[in-house]
Amino acid sequence: MKVKICGLKTKEHVDTAVRHGADYLGFVFAESKRQVTPEKVREITASVPKQVKKVGVFVSPNKSDVEAIIQSVGLDVVQIHGELKATQFSVPLIRAIAVDGTEQVNRIDSEKADYLLFDAPPKKFVGGNGEVFNWQQLDLTQINHKKIIIAGGLTIENVQQAKKQFHPYAVDVSSGVETNGEKDTQKIIAFLKQAKEELDV
Repeated sequence: MKVKICGLKTKEHVDTAVRHGADYLGFVFAESKRQVTPEKVREITASVPKQVKKVGVFVSPNKSDVEAIIQSVGLDVVQIHGELKATQFSVPLIRAIAVDGTEQVNRIDSEKADYLLFDAPPKKFVGGNGEVFNWQQLDLTQINHKKIIIAGGLTIENVQQAKKQFHPYAVDVSSGVETNGEKDTQKIIAFLKQAKEELDV
């Protein structure tokens, strides 16, 4: 299973994630306490190997703004929350869907994205709120042509349970590897180890 560490802001944490097996690195360009500039991301990812994919996270963006950052940073994937104003980008698209028990099932079929990411409903900011959505409200039995990513309040304690319940292509963590709102090197290492282990849970 693939693992994405999201909301990265420093070279130390990028290097830690890469060294311990992260498959995707997430950088938030939308308004957020984890927001970073394209210039900063270029600086802290200069030595990231090609097999580790850089993901830009946006909320209801204009396509031109996204494409400019793709080119500036060298993004491999974009992740869109909120309104989707374009369905085609020059890199693969992760479409984020909030699981609230009502709309997500109807929206799944209409999404043109390469990946579907399921997250808790937004609060002050979209994503990264550290809250687990109601896993019982998400039925993936009808989805067999999309790669599924599970986000929303994942931690070292519950990531194996998420694997068992959803069998996702990937899991995505941000607040679950933080201490007092900042990324924690030891938690990044521990989460990657736990998520990658094949346990009989």
